[in-house]
Amino acid sequence: MTPSQLDTAVRRTSAAVVAIGLLAVTGWWVVGNHADGLLGAMALGRIAGLLSAALLLVQVLLMARVPVLERAWGQDALARQHRLVGFTSFNLLLVHLVLIAWAYAGGPGRLVTSTWHLVVDYPGMLLALAGTVCLVMVVVTSVRAARRALRYESWHLLHLYAYLGVGLALPHQLWTGQDFVGHPVVTALWWTVWGASLAAVLVWRVALPLAVTARHGLRVTSVVEEGDGVVSVYLSGRRLERLRVEPGQFLVWRFLGRSGWTRGNPYSLSAAPDGRSLRITVKALGDGSAELRALRPGMRALVEGPYGRLSPRARTARRVALIGSGVGITPLRALAEGLDYAPGDAVLLHRYAREPLFGSELEVLRRERGLAVVDLPGPRRTPDSWLGRIEPAVDDASALRAWVPDIAERDVYVCGPHGWAEAVRRAARAAGVPARRIHTEAFGW
Repeated sequence: MTPSQLDTAVRRTSAAVVAIGLLAVTGWWVVGNHADGLLGAMALGRIAGLLSAALLLVQVLLMARVPVLERAWGQDALARQHRLVGFTSFNLLLVHLVLIAWAYAGGPGRLVTSTWHLVVDYPGMLLALAGTVCLVMVVVTSVRAARRALRYESWHLLHLYAYLGVGLALPHQLWTGQDFVGHPVVTALWWTVWGASLAAVLVWRVALPLAVTARHGLRVTSVVEEGDGVVSVYLSGRRLERLRVEPGQFLVWRFLGRSGWTRGNPYSLSAAPDGRSLRITVKALGDGSAELRALRPGMRALVEGPYGRLSPRARTARRVALIGSGVGITPLRALAEGLDYAPGDAVLLHRYAREPLFGSELEVLRRERGLAVVDLPGPRRTPDSWLGRIEPAVDDASALRAWVPDIAERDVYVCGPHGWAEAVRRAARAAGVPARRIHTEAFGW
């Protein structure tokens, strides 16, 4: 079985496990509530709460950095599913709160007083209320309009309260939930699943990064200005050939000794790993990225990863097209160096505003490897296009076919801002590229 086939099998299996789990939760609710009716406010409130909790569990696992899921889905796809599952879980939580409060009150007349007694008198309800407040804060700050108003560092810190919210909301289900009280086997199973999820977070997001950091001892060797607010950071360490990072992948970086080091930032490698050193190239778009130019040789780095599916693992065709915008060229620059291809089999389309990044390096790859490079300078012609002004004025898909006539037979790797990357994906699909051959990594948060 090829890596691509294995990843497809993992994606299908994981999706089936989630579906089976939700069906099992629903089935248990039917068994426990059929005698009293399934359409009453209390029963519907219970199933909404059970499904909300089950989806919270899925959320935790999606972001637990479980390697088999990371390799099969890629971080971008997992993040999209995490967002969808999160909003669905939160909506179900609101339905649960409203229906349960209504059922206990018996109508609108005693809604406030009944809700107060429910929260104060039942075990675990005060904890659940505190957990709900945490989750509300996370959801509100995850709405795109709110995210645009926040710094990445602030949003990242607030988002960590999701773990606290989940932990505080869980006990009341087991202490007061009719579907668990008096059912020790189901309760034990529920605790076991949540315990395994917590273990996954602690192993893959805490223990493993600490072990990787200790094993490889990554340190900054130099910081180089690339121009236009962009810097490259070079790092060295021990036994880097065992880091198992592929061209195009990213790691989450924390540079010890600088302010805000506890907050990780995802940065892609901008050069193919050679077992001796690593390079990341970053544009100053936030507090964390702007501070990288102040790094000094010898500063240590704590890393998580590698992550991402924008790598040779996703490749299914002999020929490839690499399409990047601005600093999104960084993982594609690493792929252009690290992929195996014959002259003419790889083409790089680079959108940039003023000066191309890595211009001299790409010229070397053009001469030595036969990489075809298409420069696309200037601002985008319209917000829904990935192109600048071109002559003749043709649609995005036609322009893509003109530059890469066999685009439908290639793997297409895309990296850039969310809206721009989506425009490239639409153009590639319109040009005949199958969805399975479009590998996208959009930077942003």
